[in-house]
Amino acid sequence: MAEEKVYPMTKDGQVKLEQELEDLKTNQRPHVIEQIKIARSYGDLSENSEYKSAKNEQALLESRINTVEHMLQFAQIVDDLNTDTDEVSVGKTVSFKELPDEEPEEYQIVGAAEADPLAGKVSNDSPIARGLLGHKVGQKVDIEIPDGVMHVEILSVK
Repeated sequence: MAEEKVYPMTKDGQVKLEQELEDLKTNQRPHVIEQIKIARSYGDLSENSEYKSAKNEQALLESRINTVEHMLQFAQIVDDLNTDTDEVSVGKTVSFKELPDEEPEEYQIVGAAEADPLAGKVSNDSPIARGLLGHKVGQKVDIEIPDGVMHVEILSVK
């Protein structure tokens, strides 16, 4: 049997997913069911665009519920207490600069479920995070990115 994918995440990320799942099941699902009921009352379902739209929305909702449940089932809560304080790992915030002389950038490396680049949270599956993981402060790292290779120096890890 194939091994299930593990979803590394912080405790905050787990809590957010649990809250999302609760909202999907208790608020959004009943709303969509009500939309389907109303659309059914309009009659002929073969030409009922409201019904088709509500059924599509239901399919998307159920898909998201299944995805979140799966992620929570196979969640691996990261514990950065077991790694060196200056080593890049999931859950830590890393500051680095692209060489030779770019401005420093700072990102928290999180599980894919928590990724939000605009908030400074990058997925551990992203090329930059994969290139930084396991390295320490002061190290110079070559990171393979879609555009080629990015040369960086790790400035701090917290």
